[in-house]
Amino acid sequence: MTDALPASGDPLRLLHLEDSELDHELVTMHVEEELPWPVSITRVEDEAGFLAALTDFRPHLILSDFALPSYDGLSAYRAAHQRLPTVPFIIVTGAMGEETAVDTLREGVTDYILKQRLERLPSSIRRAMNEVDARIQRDRAEREVRELNDRLKARLEEVERLRNTAERQSQRLEVQAKQLEEALNLQKTFLAETSHELRTPLTALHGYLRRAEREVGGSQTLQDAQRVAENMTRLVNDLLQLSRGELVQSIEMHFTNLGNLLRQVGRDYGVQAPDGNYEIVGDPGRLTQVFVNLVTNAIRVTGGPHMVHLEMEPRAGEIEVRVVDRGPGVPDAVKPRIFDKFYRGKEAGSAGLGLTIAQQVVTAHGGTIDVVDTPGGGATFRVRLPELEEEGGEDVDLTDELDQEPAELPGQDHAAAQPDALA
Repeated sequence: MTDALPASGDPLRLLHLEDSELDHELVTMHVEEELPWPVSITRVEDEAGFLAALTDFRPHLILSDFALPSYDGLSAYRAAHQRLPTVPFIIVTGAMGEETAVDTLREGVTDYILKQRLERLPSSIRRAMNEVDARIQRDRAEREVRELNDRLKARLEEVERLRNTAERQSQRLEVQAKQLEEALNLQKTFLAETSHELRTPLTALHGYLRRAEREVGGSQTLQDAQRVAENMTRLVNDLLQLSRGELVQSIEMHFTNLGNLLRQVGRDYGVQAPDGNYEIVGDPGRLTQVFVNLVTNAIRVTGGPHMVHLEMEPRAGEIEVRVVDRGPGVPDAVKPRIFDKFYRGKEAGSAGLGLTIAQQVVTAHGGTIDVVDTPGGGATFRVRLPELEEEGGEDVDLTDELDQEPAELPGQDHAAAQPDALA
């Protein structure tokens, strides 16, 4: 397929099938003087030369005599159209009857020019080239439209496929969400029913222990039994609150001396506690529960209180408390799950609620809790709580002002407490 027009600076290639040298020179004179392109014109005289030139010369346009000694213009047109269907073909002849002219045009010939009217030839060539160019532009536009339609069709098919996939995933997610909701409801029901079932015998146990204490006097065995019963009661109450999502609702905020609270926990469990006093607004009973959980958990995994100590450090707008142990540490794979409800590591000897409760309490105080590795080995649980500020914006240091001890959880005996219900 030949270009509609020659490229910029290239000549317009004309193939002229003509046995008369004089007629060829006349045609050349007209086209070279009046066409807007430079012209390269090649003349052939017979069929063999014409067919060879179609391949070798690759003309932009063909001029042909109608009647030649061994060939004719109509046969030449058919051969050219078969090989170069978009190339214009103009018959330039000395004489042609009207009926013959009409037949050639019906056949597909672009135009015919009488040799005695060669002044019409340049305008006929320009018109023919413009028509070819317009046809090629139209074909290109139609091709682009088809390609665009194909791309749009492919995109629509992809959108439909994605929509179907999204619908299937949505249906799957709905089923999973329903199953998860049912599982959560079953879990809440189980926790609530279990907690209610356990509270009755625990209440009776407390009564029997108090009666035994009155009748036979206090003893270490009775004290241990009361401590275990109190820890179990607290665990059951926490289970019930967790089942209702009510743990944070039981927070009662007070001005609390965090230093005294930590030192009380340290004395109760035999671990080193920091000096210093910083006042925060919080629930002293629940915060005591947080640090008791963390300390007793650390004692359990390390094997003794000498492997555990407490640190406290004021930071920008907060107080950071660290429970540092020299135990086996927490594997990286476990760290993201360690605060999950009922998650129990291999060292766990509890219901897996202690760290969950600790996290909820700290969050309810507007703080954060996480675990990192202790340098040299072990685990460090970091609790960050908002620091109390005066109206002028200065932090409150209560080293010499506050000596009160933190409130204890109801029924908790710190001196005798052991890690029975911790994560």
